[in-house]
Parts: sequence; C-alpha cells; structure tokens
Amino acid sequence: MPRILEPGQIEARAGRPIARLRLPERGGPFAARARRLRHLGESGAPGEKIADYLNLMAALADAQALALPALAPPPPTTEQLKRSRTHGMPPLEAVSWRRPPEWRELALRLCASVAEVPGAPAAVGAVHEWLAVRSAAETEAQAQALLAGGHEEIEIAAAPFLMAALQMYWVALVSRLREEDVAPLEVPGVCPACGTAPVASVVRADARSEGYRYLHCALCAAEWHLVRVTCTQCQSTAGIAYHSIEGGSQAIRAESCEECRTYRKILYQEKDAQVEPVADDLASLALDLLMTEAGFHRGSGNPLLWQRP
Repeated sequence: MPRILEPGQIEARAGRPIARLRLPERGGPFAARARRLRHLGESGAPGEKIADYLNLMAALADAQALALPALAPPPPTTEQLKRSRTHGMPPLEAVSWRRPPEWRELALRLCASVAEVPGAPAAVGAVHEWLAVRSAAETEAQAQALLAGGHEEIEIAAAPFLMAALQMYWVALVSRLREEDVAPLEVPGVCPACGTAPVASVVRADARSEGYRYLHCALCAAEWHLVRVTCTQCQSTAGIAYHSIEGGSQAIRAESCEECRTYRKILYQEKDAQVEPVADDLASLALDLLMTEAGFHRGSGNPLLWQRP
C-alpha cells in the first residue's frame, strides 16, 4: 500500500518529476462519472432523495458521454495561446470566452434525453419546457451566472442541465490542448486551463501520479497539482485538519483550513480506485452538513447541485 507523504516529500522524490497538469482525455470523464453516480445511487436506500438524485445525474452523465464525440469546437488560435501565456492567464478562461450558440441547443438535447429515461421525474420535462422558451440572451445570462459562481440569478432546477452542456463544451476544448499551451498560474486555486474553481481534490494512485494530490476542475475536468496538507482556497499550510463521517467511507474526507475557515473534499484512490470527484462530492452531503455545523463553508460548489446561499 502506498505510504502517506508529508508536505515537501513528494517534490523531493528523486527521479519522479511531477506532472503539474492532467488534461482530460478526448472521451471525457462522463462515462466513468455516470458509472460512479449510478453505483453510489444504488448503494443508498430505495426512495432516498439523494439516491434518486444521484441516479438522475447518472442519466445526465450518460447523455453527456453519448453526445460528446460529436462536439468539435474550434480550438484557441496560436495568437490566443500566446497571449494567455504572456499574461499568465488560462487559455480558455470560462467567463470571458466567446461561446458559440450551439451549446444552448445542446443543453436542450441533454434535458430531453434525461426526460425520456424511464422513471425520470416530471420536473425534468418542466425544465425542458422552461429552457425551450428562454431567449438566447436569457440563456446566456444564466450561463454567465453559472460560470461566475453566481447564485441569486440562477434558475436552480435548470442549472445542472445548463452546466452539463457547458462542461461538455469545455471538455471538448481543453482535451485538445497540450500541456505547454497551459501556463502555470500565480493563483493555484483555480484551473490553469479555464479559470474555474475546483470541485474537490483527489490523491491519485495510478503509476503516473501515485501519491500526488490534484485539484479537479468542476467545468473542464482538467486537474492540476497542489502539495498535500495545503489549503485549496488560501494555500495556507497551517491549521489544516481532516474530517470524515464515523463509519463512513475512508476514501473521502473534508480538508478544512483554520485560516480561512473553508473546506473542500479530498478523495483517496488508494482507498477506493473508483472515486470520481464530482460524483463522490455530490454523494457525500452528510459530510457537508458536518462541516457546516462545525462552522466551515465550502470553497466552491458542486456543478450538478446548485443551492441558494
């Protein structure tokens, strides 16, 4: 079993250069995410709201996986990549990137696919009807609020479907980048490819990255290295603590910081090789309640669950 490394020991490993960036594969994370969501949903008691929601999101991830191969958005130009490197900016910065109108139709198709799944709640059909009558300006305003981390402006029921379409678009874009296209950022708490906050971090157990911790982008699924026992929000190394549910999975904990009073989940592949950041974060709402009761707040939300602050 891999031993736990202390801060700085990872970097000191002779002959083992750290892959600072893990770009998503062309096939995207969605098929694996769907399997994990379904497994976690089936592990819950029948009729539990969280189990039902996990299975619904599994159907959404299935629809993403099926539709992704047809997406071929134009990549950034050489000039755009050069400008991002010069200014130390993400090459596909989500809030400012000009989206083609096709992504809006994609959101409608994803919603329609989920509505057709046997047993899908009627609310999904209502969301599809709501999306179908939105103007382009209204839908784009929703997207901007989602990408900027807004809450008051967001239509909560439609948010997972809009975000799912945006995820597909950015995965299709980012998966075509090379590592040298993505410059390191001075702010390690956001994705160096698209500038989005991470949903969680994962300690990898594969041969390429064994023992290294990576933050996982909620939008494009890129991952970037951050030394363990470091706050993912303020980068403090003081006052870091780990929390878990008694009797719960050992593969997921909440990493809290006394300096900024935030937390994010951290997953351990050595404990469960199938952990998936978006799915496992979503399935562990009990851990969020524990952290809230302890006076901590989330560093950022889950892309498949939007709530009012």
